[in-house]
Amino acid sequence: MLIFALMKLTQRLALQYIKTKFRLLSAISKRKAAEKAFELFCTPQYRNKKKLPKIFETAENLQLKVEGITVKGWRWNAGAVRKVLIIHGYESSAINFDRYVKPLAKKGYEVLAFDAPGHGRSGGKQINAPLYRSTIKEIYKQFGPVQSFMAHSFGGLAVCLALEEISHTADYRLVLIAPATETVTAINSFFTFLDLDPAMRPEFDKIIIRRSGVSPDWFSIKRAMKHIKAKVLWFHDEDDETTPLADALKLKDENFPNLQFVITKGLGHRRIYRDNKVAKEIIEFL
Repeated sequence: MLIFALMKLTQRLALQYIKTKFRLLSAISKRKAAEKAFELFCTPQYRNKKKLPKIFETAENLQLKVEGITVKGWRWNAGAVRKVLIIHGYESSAINFDRYVKPLAKKGYEVLAFDAPGHGRSGGKQINAPLYRSTIKEIYKQFGPVQSFMAHSFGGLAVCLALEEISHTADYRLVLIAPATETVTAINSFFTFLDLDPAMRPEFDKIIIRRSGVSPDWFSIKRAMKHIKAKVLWFHDEDDETTPLADALKLKDENFPNLQFVITKGLGHRRIYRDNKVAKEIIEFL
């Protein structure tokens, strides 16, 4: 218990140091403070490199290059008629979805799973929505076509952005699990968590516009969904504190004909994809 208490204390001290650093930097230059904040926003603080689950030891190892970054992946049941791509979230890894591999392969799928740049066993130190979108598109180009996708959290936003640019039909399937629905919400939470100077926000948004050519609110599943033809099954939990249900409900209110919602209770942001009932529904849908 003492070790855990000390770890928590260390984390609190580190957080306080970061907050103080940004307050001082913001007082000197809003632009420089925003640049440092954006760098931190795009840098995962945790990389999952735990031992591979047994099912991953049976996989064919794959890799590709995206913007000079080596992206590592795995494939099972190569040559099957239909393919499914598993897409993980921020600070996560493909290995967290090991429970889905065998049932999907048994169902007749070729199963593909990759670690995003800056995650797991892939190279790079940072990730952002355009880079993750490009990664998914490159996987599709080299190892596709992929007709079914399942994505969690940040991966949900990335795959929706990718599907806007991938030719597809209503026969495609997409499972979204607690997706990062609105980038503006994620930025708001980031600023609140670090107690960042609100006066930095215009400069922060300008960085995104300069790098991507669009404003932060463009990176939105609600906006992208208008261009997605695939049949979509969306899982979200009432108690999700990472990707709030409120953003998802705005899409529910739009009544997209290809979109079906399943709202759970008590599973939060990560336990939801580990839940047996949810997993069964996902496999049946795909």
